[in-house]
Amino acid sequence: MIKDSKNNFLATAGLLRSYPVTAFQANLGRRCNLNCSHCHLSASPQSTEVMTWEVMENIVRVIDSSGITRIDITGGAPEFNPNLRRFIDSLSETGIIIQLRTNLVALLEPQQKSLAEYFSKKRVNLVASLPCYDEANVHAQRGDNVFECSIAALKLLNRLGYGTAKGPKLDLVYNPGGPFLPGKQGELEINYRHELRKRYGIVFNNLLTLTNMPIGRFKSMLSQSRQLADYLGLLQCAYRRENLSGLMCRSQVSIGWNGTLYDCDFNLALNSPSKVEKAHIAFFNRYSFDNRLIVTGNHCFGCTAGAGSSCSGALEASE
Repeated sequence: MIKDSKNNFLATAGLLRSYPVTAFQANLGRRCNLNCSHCHLSASPQSTEVMTWEVMENIVRVIDSSGITRIDITGGAPEFNPNLRRFIDSLSETGIIIQLRTNLVALLEPQQKSLAEYFSKKRVNLVASLPCYDEANVHAQRGDNVFECSIAALKLLNRLGYGTAKGPKLDLVYNPGGPFLPGKQGELEINYRHELRKRYGIVFNNLLTLTNMPIGRFKSMLSQSRQLADYLGLLQCAYRRENLSGLMCRSQVSIGWNGTLYDCDFNLALNSPSKVEKAHIAFFNRYSFDNRLIVTGNHCFGCTAGAGSSCSGALEASE
């Protein structure tokens, strides 16, 4: 349990400064077809926040002139942004590596017909949420019938070449079903690979383990069950300083649906913009972002606990 100001993340880790920016993460909005219990953005079908084409144009312009090499497209469910294909078409012209985070179920929605085929044609790498290879665990976290739809979507992606030697990359994401840290990423990947191939003939590239963040809907669930203090304490006690060097906020900038710039998607959820002058993509200056002071809080224990957690999974320093 975090009891006083001496036991906060800033006091433990000290001031964090960024490295040169190499990647953007673009959050296209909070609209989603699911209501997952762990969602830090509390995304839902009722959410109305959406990134406009004007903001997307600014992102493409900056990428074309700033040396950014990779973009990670996320949401909500980014598939529901009406300008997604137009955005990817424009990004493709810059030569940047494009990655998109999908909940899988969104690919099967009637209005998303042929979207998976489009992703394959554009060589968009996919990071797909599948919190377990067990049906009951997925339903408990993400809702009824989500597991069956996820398996159907993965089979579709495999048919399109995803997860194979010649196809685009398909990574899966595991996150715990409750207030505990993920298991070892390597061991979980072996289990996922064996079970998914044996049961469904599904293949993928890598498994990424993510720690549930004590914000958004997961924080509300912990508060209601009176487990929040214990979970915060768990994260603090499992803090490992060596994870600091691999944090995603050190080399990546998150772009909110309205163009505001953040050090990570979790800070976006907390409405804590980057500490730079004019923190908006329309005014992005990479020199003001390189070596910037990163906005931190006690939620940062979630990324530094145990094996560490980032958008790319467990941190190598702790593996």
